[in-house]
Amino acid sequence: MLQRLSISNYAIIDELEIDFSGKLNVITGETGAGKSIIMGALGLILGERADTAALVKKEKKCVVEGFFQAGQKKAVAAFLKANELDNEDQLVLRREISTSGKSRAFINDTPVNLSQLQQLSTLLVDLHQQFDTLTLGESGFQREVIDALASQTELLDEYQQAFRKWQVVKKEAEELKGQKQQFDKEADYNRFQFTELEEAGFKENELEDMDAELKLLNNAEGIKAALSKTFFELSESESPMVQQLKIIINQLNPYTSYHPDLPSLLQRLQSAQIELQDIAGEVDRISDHVNYDPEKVERLNERLSLGYKLQKKHGVNTTAELLSIQAELQDKLQAVLNIDQAIEQKEKEKQQLYDKAALLAQKISANRKKQVKPFEDKVNKLLQQVGMPNARIKTMINPVELTESGADVVEFLFDANVPAGDQAKGQFLPLRKVASGGELSRLMLCIKSLVAQSVDLPTMIFDEIDTGISGEAARQVGIIMKELAAKRQVICITHQPQIAGKADAHYFVYKEIVKDLVKTNIRQLTREERITSIAKMLSGEKPTAAAMENAREMLMN
Repeated sequence: MLQRLSISNYAIIDELEIDFSGKLNVITGETGAGKSIIMGALGLILGERADTAALVKKEKKCVVEGFFQAGQKKAVAAFLKANELDNEDQLVLRREISTSGKSRAFINDTPVNLSQLQQLSTLLVDLHQQFDTLTLGESGFQREVIDALASQTELLDEYQQAFRKWQVVKKEAEELKGQKQQFDKEADYNRFQFTELEEAGFKENELEDMDAELKLLNNAEGIKAALSKTFFELSESESPMVQQLKIIINQLNPYTSYHPDLPSLLQRLQSAQIELQDIAGEVDRISDHVNYDPEKVERLNERLSLGYKLQKKHGVNTTAELLSIQAELQDKLQAVLNIDQAIEQKEKEKQQLYDKAALLAQKISANRKKQVKPFEDKVNKLLQQVGMPNARIKTMINPVELTESGADVVEFLFDANVPAGDQAKGQFLPLRKVASGGELSRLMLCIKSLVAQSVDLPTMIFDEIDTGISGEAARQVGIIMKELAAKRQVICITHQPQIAGKADAHYFVYKEIVKDLVKTNIRQLTREERITSIAKMLSGEKPTAAAMENAREMLMN
């Protein structure tokens, strides 16, 4: 609900704050006192376009703030989460118009764009103004009204789950068919490429290993010569290194007991002799295995040539990448074999989900159709109560293909002047085309009073819903509003004393002179002030004793 509205520097409002009750709030005041200005300021935090003409004091920015209590409304919590906004106990919607005319919007002190502000405000406030059809003329709202009366929220949830699953599987089936078409186009080429790689039969790291082996073979003669010379110098020359070390060791050995450092030095020389002797043996072994093989070189060159050709063709540089491509091609060829079966299975699943959704949609449609006659009768009866004796509503439910909301389009038709007792001759047309602002507001009041127990309605604001009515019709509007406000907040701007008398909180808008400037202000009336105000609404600026008594009686009732 809207707990408080704060307005600063908007039109002829200097500073103004209104604390609303949670039930029926009525705003009254003389014509031109500024009620429409307050509604204009409220419109700013509901996302309406800002008008820089509203700034009277150009040196000071305009600020409008609305403080809301959202309770446990799931839609509000979902919006805040989706937009990464803080979910606090109190929601603050703020709109600022700077001195330059630039407009900014905030939700809980976080800057937002106008679209976000509008989305959230529609979850918090339902505003009905003259000549503004708003949601009543929308087919979606009309369908929701019938569904609320049918109490089929759980059935709708079950249907929507089935419908969404069907949509997902339907999309997957289409994607599979698209893949099949693509597979069919590419199958022959993929098969040729796979066969080419399969026949090549490369093993892991084969190209890299062959490249290394080929380099060894191409340098075999030089490597063998170097190894032979090394072995010769170590073991077979006229003065081989191994033999020279042995001689040196024998020369030093007799003297090791005479110098403390000689034993360790001798040990190191013996280790060097052993290591060189071992190296000589390893060099000889390697040399025996290094031989130039022209036939093998030719085979390796041919194999590498094939490998490099395939690498270039597929735009890769390693054997592993070639093998990966081969595996992918094999998967694609296997997919061609499997996709028909997958499509058949997916089509079967799709049909099962469609049948389930269609069956649920039929139940939903049947429940909607059951509500049509009672709904029309109740609304038409209420229309008579609120001063529209010849007005009638008619509900059309037409079948369509499955949608998120079922298999129906629901539309309310309206005629404000049906001949008495002959509804068949009425000229029924869609609401948005025929209902005037006052008619629409009263019709909305009648409809929402019926669904108030079934739908989580936001704060409802009616701007001059009483246009064109008085007397008993106005009293009936007041009664309906009072009932509607039993479980939700209602704010109503009215000129009718019969409606003002039903208020839980009565606010009076007035003009005052402050430092030679006209300002709009508002205050909540006490019980005695309400009696006087209602009496003035009944009989004029100087109310009679009868008017005062009548006003007192209205408040008592």
